Amino acid sequence: MSTSTEEEVGGAVIIAEALVAQGVEYMFGIVGFPVIELGVCAQAVGIKYIGMRNEQAACYAASAVGYLTRRPAVCLVVSGPGMIHALGGMANANENCWPVIVIGGSTDRNQEGCGGFQEFPQVEAARLYSKYAARPDSLSRIPFFIEKAVRTSLYGRPGACYIDIPGDMITATLPRSAVQVYERCPPMPKTLADPSSVSQALALLRQSKCPLVIIGKGSAYGRAENEIREFIAATGLPFLATPMGKGVVSDTSQLCVGAARSKALQEADVILLLGARLNWILHFGLPPRFRSDVKFIQVDLCAEQMGANIRAAVCLLGDIRVVVSQLNMTHRQQDWRFPASAPWWNVLSSRIEQNRQMTEAMTDTSNGPLNYYAVFDELNKHLDENCIIISEGANTMDIGRAMIPNDLPRHRLDAGTFGTMGVGLGYAIAAALLCRDHFPQKRVVCIEGDSAFGFSGMELETVCR
Repeated sequence: MSTSTEEEVGGAVIIAEALVAQGVEYMFGIVGFPVIELGVCAQAVGIKYIGMRNEQAACYAASAVGYLTRRPAVCLVVSGPGMIHALGGMANANENCWPVIVIGGSTDRNQEGCGGFQEFPQVEAARLYSKYAARPDSLSRIPFFIEKAVRTSLYGRPGACYIDIPGDMITATLPRSAVQVYERCPPMPKTLADPSSVSQALALLRQSKCPLVIIGKGSAYGRAENEIREFIAATGLPFLATPMGKGVVSDTSQLCVGAARSKALQEADVILLLGARLNWILHFGLPPRFRSDVKFIQVDLCAEQMGANIRAAVCLLGDIRVVVSQLNMTHRQQDWRFPASAPWWNVLSSRIEQNRQMTEAMTDTSNGPLNYYAVFDELNKHLDENCIIISEGANTMDIGRAMIPNDLPRHRLDAGTFGTMGVGLGYAIAAALLCRDHFPQKRVVCIEGDSAFGFSGMELETVCR
């Protein structure tokens, strides 16, 4: 008589299969006790694993994948110090609003409180740096926690999520039929702004003498470039972009006033914020960088962000792509355009020309030492069209942002909202992998300041490997 036994599956397999079910394609990290088996199983089920030199850089790379694809990658870390090293990457992802999943191994459950190997309150520590931090309560419910982490990282304002896996849970087994199965979480539902607020926003822009549109990286993450380009072209409004908002509308557009940024911010009377926050990057929306009577129109998917630092004249709460589509639809019924002959354009054009002449003079080093402007001027001649630029370092990043134009969205990554140095090589590795697998015609160029390079310079070994 023959007998049959049900297949037993281990915790590492359950985790890896749950990640695949949620659409995870990439995993970055450093394997060691107790997550070695998980790294092996992840590769066995088709996840691309990239071994890094430091957990912080691994987390930077995983978060960059989340920004570029709108689907989180995983940062896999060992317990204790390994997990702690990843916290910087989690904080950076949270501040940038990029989805990422960090999975950390931890002390066996029967050793908790005994001074186990690398024992540390990891879930508690992760809560300060993430949207969601949890430890599965059983092997069978691991897929539940993985799905919730992925969904939480994507829904609302994107960010980091942490899953803690004790070592004994990775090696434990149970019958496959006992494992809960969760389908891939769908994209976040789209929400529309109040139609009356859309009309109010357009009325403010139409009445404005000195309007300005500021395009933030939220527009790039939200894939709103087509809608925003249509809106800018139809209204004729001057615009500028935040550092990673560059390329949503081409920097070479005649309506781009980035070269007159300070003047535009100081004298605009109505400003439309598209996926940009009034934080330190935009001087909190306060004088003396802005007029005291400026009116802000905020487009954001996070209600708590509305009115931050300064009361908005109009709040458009919703998905950036959908809300700009609403603006376009309503504008077509009104059919107005900001006149090219407006005095405001004369003010902006004059400052743009002044700054252009100053920049041109600084690129000429025939009578002086080499400087950043001259280097970038020469570098521009050798960059492929529409390559992805990764840049960090104070002067390297700031001057490079002005000197290297972007024509496409998500083609510039830098220190971001958190002003983090050391992100460059992690970001570059992530972008290069995506280009290799999905956009082989694209080139990734990483431009590093010497100090910034020092934070993660050993990742060059990862690049070569």
